[in-house]
Order: sequence, then structure tokens, then C-alpha cells
Amino acid sequence: MVEATVYILRCADGSYYTGLTKQAVEARVWEHNNLPSETSYTAKRRPVELVFSETYDLITDAIARERQIKGWSRRKKEALIALNYEGLPELSRRGHLIPKP
Repeated sequence: MVEATVYILRCADGSYYTGLTKQAVEARVWEHNNLPSETSYTAKRRPVELVFSETYDLITDAIARERQIKGWSRRKKEALIALNYEGLPELSRRGHLIPKP
């Protein structure tokens, strides 16, 4: 069985990067911070910090989860990072970003 880890990085500019790796997540974070790559999203936003990770037994499950998270709003990603699983459904509803007067 090949494990895969879905992870979220907080970049120096405050943005989030969601990725997937089959290697140790700490090694992948090191690569984001150290390997030369002028074209990668994180290379221009270093340093990056690991703020969330989930490991899956099946790569297909990890790929599905990565795609799901990439489609989420910033607020929903922040709820996930805070492990506020109960708050995630509310953040999926339309109009949650603008409070009603």
C-alpha cells in the first residue's frame, strides 16, 4: 500500500498552497522552501509553513481530497486548518461571506 499525504502550506504572503505527496511531508515542505524553481507557486512566496496534513492509504482518495480542498474558499480552508470540522458545512452555504444586516 502506498500512502499519500494531502497538505496545506501557509506562504509568506499569507496565501495557502494545497498539495499532495507520496514522500514524507516534512521532506516535501523542505523542497518547497529550498529547491530552485522560478515557476512554482511557492518559490515566489517563501518561506512556507506546514499548517495541515492528512494521510490516505489510497492515492485516489488523496487526489480527490486535494481537489476538494483546492476548490474551497480561504475561510473554509482556515476552518479545516483549525480542525473546525463542525463549521465546514456552514461555510459551504451560499452567502456565508457577507453577513446580513
